[in-house]
This record gives sequence, C-alpha cells and structure tokens, in this order.
Amino acid sequence: MKTQKYKRVIVFVSIFFIWFIAHILIVTFDGLKDELDFSDVAVVLGNKVELSGEPSERLKGRLNKTIELYEKGYFEHIIVSGGIGKEGYDEAEVMKIYLVEKGIQEDKILVDSVGYNSLMTAQNAKSIMNTMNFDSITIITQFYHISRTKLAFKKMDIENVQSAHADYFELRDIYSLVREFIAYYKYLFI
Repeated sequence: MKTQKYKRVIVFVSIFFIWFIAHILIVTFDGLKDELDFSDVAVVLGNKVELSGEPSERLKGRLNKTIELYEKGYFEHIIVSGGIGKEGYDEAEVMKIYLVEKGIQEDKILVDSVGYNSLMTAQNAKSIMNTMNFDSITIITQFYHISRTKLAFKKMDIENVQSAHADYFELRDIYSLVREFIAYYKYLFI
C-alpha cells in the first residue's frame, strides 16, 4: 500500500515538475520574442524607484526600450503605469520625468498612477484607450512578465496587443520566473 502511495507521489511530482519547466520555457520564449507592429499607444509597466528618486536599472531598461521603439515610430503615445512604492515615489510620475528628460514630448505621455499591479494597469489602460479612441497597444516590461501582462489585457477585452521586452537582465530574473508561474495561474482563474 505504501509503495502505491509513494508511486503516486512520484508521478504527481514528476508531472508537476514537467509542467513547471514547460511553463517557464514557454514564458521565456514568449517574452523574448517581441511582437512589434504599429500601435496607437504603448504602456510601460512600473517598477521600483530608488530612494534617490531615480528609476531602478530594471525600470530604466523598460523606459529605454520605450524610447527606442517610440523613435522608430511603433507608437505615438505612451502610458506610464505604476503606483506609489514603499520608497514613497509615484512610479508613473518618475517614469514620465525620465522620458521627458530623454526627449519624449510631454503631451505624448499619459500617466496612470494607480497601476499597482498588471491587472490594474490593464484596466486603467483600457479606460484610457476608450477615452482616446485607441484600438491597439504595445506592452513593455521584462521578458518574464510579458505572458501574464498579455493575459491581463486579454481579460480586459483588448485584442490588438503587441509586446516588447526590456533589454535588461539580472540574476533575480530566475526568481521572477518562478514567481510568474504562480502569478500567471492566479490571473488565469480570476
């Protein structure tokens, strides 16, 4: 009897492990394969702002990718989305300042200061898109975050979604991939 229970546990753990690895590979390939076409607007998802008030290196990676694609004409407007982090800064406002300092026209930047998570960013972007009569969007974030963000936008009935990943990688991305496994299925079932 114990042998059968042991075998069932081994089979369950093996299936879970294979599922986990497959999911991580799919998320990685999806995130690293930019899907670019012209869209009305880009949305840059927020991230940590340093105690100095400067965007973290990860956030700069997202903003720099945004600048690169904006200059190539992939979109005409940018939504910066984030919340107020534990450091006390409004991520969206810090992002806007960074973009303006890098030469993006202020009137091309729309601020979402209540995008505390990916789903809220999608909800707020949908509202902005409706107000501005935008039909298409490009999401810009880290590679491991692309699949869940696309899922969040799909849940808001936003069909025309492009994606691009920041050209910034760090060892912490491994932890983030594991976290995204759990977060993806949380979003899938809400």
